[in-house]
Amino acid sequence: MELRARVLLWKLVLLQSSSVLLSSGPAGPATPGSSVVSESAVSWAAGARAVLRCQSPRMVWTQDRLHDRQRVVHWDLSGGPAGGSARRLVDMYSAGEQRVYEPRDSGRLLLTPTAFQDGNFSLLIRAVEDTDEGLYTCNLHHHYCHLYESLAVRLEVTDDPRAAGAHWDGEKEVLAVERGAPALLTCVNRAHVWTDRHLEEAQQVVHWDRQPPGVPHDRADRLLDLYASGERRAYGPPFLRERVAVGADAFARGDFSLRIDPLEPADEGTYSCHLHHHYCGLHERRVFHLKVTEPAARPPPRDSPGNGSSHSGAPGPGAGDPTLTRGRSVINVIVPEGRAHFFQQLGYVLATLLLFILLLITVILATRQRRRGGYEYSDKKSKSKGKDVNMVEFAVAAGDQPLYRREDIRLGYKNNLLKEKVGLSHSPLPAKSIDLDKEFRKEYCK
Repeated sequence: MELRARVLLWKLVLLQSSSVLLSSGPAGPATPGSSVVSESAVSWAAGARAVLRCQSPRMVWTQDRLHDRQRVVHWDLSGGPAGGSARRLVDMYSAGEQRVYEPRDSGRLLLTPTAFQDGNFSLLIRAVEDTDEGLYTCNLHHHYCHLYESLAVRLEVTDDPRAAGAHWDGEKEVLAVERGAPALLTCVNRAHVWTDRHLEEAQQVVHWDRQPPGVPHDRADRLLDLYASGERRAYGPPFLRERVAVGADAFARGDFSLRIDPLEPADEGTYSCHLHHHYCGLHERRVFHLKVTEPAARPPPRDSPGNGSSHSGAPGPGAGDPTLTRGRSVINVIVPEGRAHFFQQLGYVLATLLLFILLLITVILATRQRRRGGYEYSDKKSKSKGKDVNMVEFAVAAGDQPLYRREDIRLGYKNNLLKEKVGLSHSPLPAKSIDLDKEFRKEYCK
């Protein structure tokens, strides 16, 4: 009875103690600081679509449909009296299902059903036998977080009650148990990753930061915040938010790559992708040094009809002559005409038509003015001739008149009148003065 009481007391002490933890497991919440896992320099041309790759399978929200079975604990035994390789004794999933591999161990090896709620994965052997002696290993696997932890306990079977007890050999716990007595192999890990399954979605976050050239990391600008719950937050000016995006299925694929489309020279700088999985204790940072270059000029196509090349591939007439210099290729670019171009051409046509009409009116007016000036000139000329020429000055000379009567007419004069007439006929006619101006005025007045 004294030995059994000592064993029960030892069991209670082990169950109540929380200081015995897995040597490789996390003892508390993960530190908020993130470690740089990669740093690379990338270069993209301005106007192109830049993609900064940030991927991690550990951030995938759902890998399969097992959900609770993503966590499992199993006990293995090696180095027993019979020797041989390690064999699986019992395992249990987070859903509470236990499986014992050896029929003789059924009902003799037990795990508490609430192991994944209270973090106690200790193995209870009801009655220790000689074949139970060996090295026991407690293995914890978290398939979702990719965590693998283990704890070793050595069990020794003795017939001396005074030799029963537990001690630490520097690497593992050594437990000595009397044959036929119960043995409790302790494996306790109360880290939240093994107990709080429903906090996964609330503790996943990804964010992108940008550092302009010359700005330190602690003063970086936040671009995006992504949560596994589906919430998204964008920061920065609107013209930048419209060009920056991350895939909608980022947490389903583990791909949080940042796309910048189109890329501008002002986007140059340092970009950081922060992955925080507080549930799994994942804190990673990937750094990208983005450099924006000038867009490369697109070469003209070889067989285009505008660059002087033929489609047949045959060399031109001067292809074999090295002395001939090759001219530059000419590319015909046809720009579609818009409404502004149409109105511009219409304005040119109307302006030309208006100029022609003005020229025609000017010619007509000049012609009419010239005709009117001709009439006035002829009238003035005729008046000036009438005033300047004095027809009185022109006298008809007597010498100009022909002499009709040269022969002597010998007639007998009966009276003085006849004699006078004959005298007048033989004498030269007097000069007659004619006033042409007076005659012209008479005609003009009629």
